[in-house]
Amino acid sequence: MENIAMVQAYTAIAIGIIIGLGAIGACIGVGIMCSKFLESAARQPELIPTLQGKVFLLLGLIDAAFIIGVGLAMFFATANPLLAPLR
Repeated sequence: MENIAMVQAYTAIAIGIIIGLGAIGACIGVGIMCSKFLESAARQPELIPTLQGKVFLLLGLIDAAFIIGVGLAMFFATANPLLAPLR
């Protein structure tokens, strides 16, 4: 019983780390990318439509990486494969 409790405790810590670091990374990435977009749009306004499409594509990819991390964390929270050998 102690082993199962330890696996569940470490899984909870890992889930917090996965979601927390994923959120921090996504927020920092989006912030840096959008600030660079605004800088480049101010320098060359004629390139705004081209740059805007690329920014939205990359925003989707950055957010998708975070959502995949949340999905994996929820998988470990609900169906922990590490507990199967202990039962």
